[in-house]
Amino acid sequence: MTPWTIHGVEFGNCNCCYACPCQFNSLPNEGFCEASVGYAIDKGHHGEVSLDGVRMAAQYKWPGPVHEGNGTMQLFVDRSASAAQRKAALAIMSGEDTEEAATMWWIFSAMSPNKLEPQFCDIEIDVDIPARRGLVRVSGAFEARGEPILNPVTGAEHRVRINLPNGFEYTFAEIGSGSTRSQGALPINLDATYGQFCELHLSHKGVIRDAA
Repeated sequence: MTPWTIHGVEFGNCNCCYACPCQFNSLPNEGFCEASVGYAIDKGHHGEVSLDGVRMAAQYKWPGPVHEGNGTMQLFVDRSASAAQRKAALAIMSGEDTEEAATMWWIFSAMSPNKLEPQFCDIEIDVDIPARRGLVRVSGAFEARGEPILNPVTGAEHRVRINLPNGFEYTFAEIGSGSTRSQGALPINLDATYGQFCELHLSHKGVIRDAA
């Protein structure tokens, strides 16, 4: 197993309500799961390969809850990444070189037997976790945007966050409203559904807690 560590930010948008049931070990409120996610690595490595500055993204669709499997996934890496960085990024997002069930990528890959060809394209990612705002734009595939949840009466920004001390993706996530428009192989189009903004600090062993 090649050891790896990454630190960066994530914005993801799935089809569930703002309190995504998956975070509470409940079934998806619509009975199925689909999501678009972007990851910007500030610092990282896979073995001797530096992953500093690499941008990645993914789309997923499951006909039912994630744990029932039979999902379809597609991975994306920014075209500016070198050949070695592309190989490392795909290995990490495919759950390779990772202890069993240690990360969300391991889980998602294991539950997605239908894997579309990875794409290397222009990826723009801008995530402000405290402000609960985000943009993930993957050329030819999808665009996902996030913003704060608004109070329906006053219009004021509403702040909620989720703490998962034993989760496999993050320790704290700010929650907002997300929307996605797809142009690629996976037709995911969402409006004002669950948006997740979080610090990403992972290794082949899982979430690095003392730095989260």
